Amino acid sequence: MAILPPSLWHRNAEPDPFRAFMREMQDMFGRFGSLAPALDVGAATPAINVAETKDAVEITAELPGVDEKDIKLSLEGNRLVVSGEKKTESENKDKDWHVVERSWGAFHRAVALPFEPKDEDVAAHYDKGVLHVTVKKRAPAAAQASAIRIRSGPPTA
Repeated sequence: MAILPPSLWHRNAEPDPFRAFMREMQDMFGRFGSLAPALDVGAATPAINVAETKDAVEITAELPGVDEKDIKLSLEGNRLVVSGEKKTESENKDKDWHVVERSWGAFHRAVALPFEPKDEDVAAHYDKGVLHVTVKKRAPAAAQASAIRIRSGPPTA
């Protein structure tokens, strides 16, 4: 007579209570996640696109609802930094809010460039909630050949 494992683990037995518990936990966290706004989008991390041409690097950043005066653009070595703040709209406490997905607050995004630009190489304009930045590439400096004098005899200290 073969000894069968406890029915808790047997394939033909009722569903495994541990799997049922795990499924319940996954459902609970799934419902919780659908009620909270996504953590990877919002004011803190604006969406960007980065493209490169032979002459420039072009960056666009989506900043809907942000006033131009609240955007800061700076260079830190080879990094282009877009930062600022999206102001909250006036709150109306007389409303019963059902869904709040729009975000506000400080944002910061940095793009590492494959070269170190100068301030005059960067041009930016803001139109319809999108920041457009063009960073001109500098021509590589021409390598200058120089002759090195070779001395005869043992090296001197």
